[in-house]
Amino acid sequence: MSGPRCVRDSPVLANQKFVDDGIRSHSASEQESVEVSVQQKFQAFRQWIHKENGASTWPPLNREKHLHYLRKGLQHLPEGYECLDASRPWICYWIIHSLYLLGEKISEEEASRVAQFIGKCQCPQGGFSGSPNQEPHLAPTYAAVLTLCTLGTEEAYRTINRETLQSFLSSMRCPSGELTMHEGGEIDVRGAYCAVVAARLANVFTPEMFEGTAEWIASCQSYEGGFAGQSGMEAHGGYTFCSIAALVLLNHERLCDLQALLRWLAQRQMKFEGGFQGRTNKLVDGCYSFWQAGAFPVVHGILDKQESPNVDQLSWMFDEEALQEYVLICCQNLNGGLVDKPGKPRDYYHTCYCLSGLSLAQHFLTDSHSKEYVMGGTENELQMTHPIFNIGLDCAREALAYFNKLPIPEKR
Repeated sequence: MSGPRCVRDSPVLANQKFVDDGIRSHSASEQESVEVSVQQKFQAFRQWIHKENGASTWPPLNREKHLHYLRKGLQHLPEGYECLDASRPWICYWIIHSLYLLGEKISEEEASRVAQFIGKCQCPQGGFSGSPNQEPHLAPTYAAVLTLCTLGTEEAYRTINRETLQSFLSSMRCPSGELTMHEGGEIDVRGAYCAVVAARLANVFTPEMFEGTAEWIASCQSYEGGFAGQSGMEAHGGYTFCSIAALVLLNHERLCDLQALLRWLAQRQMKFEGGFQGRTNKLVDGCYSFWQAGAFPVVHGILDKQESPNVDQLSWMFDEEALQEYVLICCQNLNGGLVDKPGKPRDYYHTCYCLSGLSLAQHFLTDSHSKEYVMGGTENELQMTHPIFNIGLDCAREALAYFNKLPIPEKR
């Protein structure tokens, strides 16, 4: 190939822009505004190629700048992050996982410091809170377990109190199988996903913990084909990934209407921008590079398991090139870090999920086939991420090997 779409097929790509059919609306204006900003990024990239005299036709991954931004965040956060005081294990996860994807190893001292901080967020009754001395919550519990598994040290693994974790996860189950995010908290499919990931990775899973959960998740699949947070609500990318990944971990993927899900997922990739939107009639957002694109490998695995004859064994069922183009050209902040869309500020959340989606788009891997397509060559290549847990593939394997050697705690 001679370059990405915006170079190779620029006139054709222009025909993929939104058409309002003569009906003006606020959402139409917003979409057109985003397309203008993306077009400007594409044009700037073409100008950069011209200045380089054709030495390269591929967008570079600004690895060193991203590493500087992430490493700085491990030491000190700007005051704007004060509003995320109840999400501190998440910040650890976003940074540590991003560093992993970029191939950056942290020192034993740094790993120990992070593990000790996560330990301070562990609650006496089990699970983890968003900050020391707060109440346990499924979301930071998920982030804490992923962080510790990514660190992958004996100290990190031993930080998890598996007995109290199992007790906490069990206590979040409601009579009908759904899970509440915290005591007296909201109920949606995120809770099921966060809980079953923590249970599987730490090997504290029991069938009783999730009795009725798969059936409840299946009831949240909407008429559109995607999944909503609760039954009867609008399909959403984050909830959809959580739902299908949780169903696989519960061994109940048969409850999902896969054809309807695939149709909905495929329609979420934006034709002009190349990235994904989170819901119907919404704007492209870099974080859905994982939350939407990440569902495709999960569905691929289900179809492989069913021995479907129509499954491609060379690529995922989305346009991997277009997604890489969007992340590399439109989502990289010049000073490091990645963003939602052009014009938005950088943050660790979007850095993590843009890179996670980029990794998935670069690497096709099933039980029997593997293939790599890295836009820009090896200099842009990221480490592989696990499509269900979203930690490094080797991190997931090593954590599962470690915890699966331990007996499942007896219910107290």
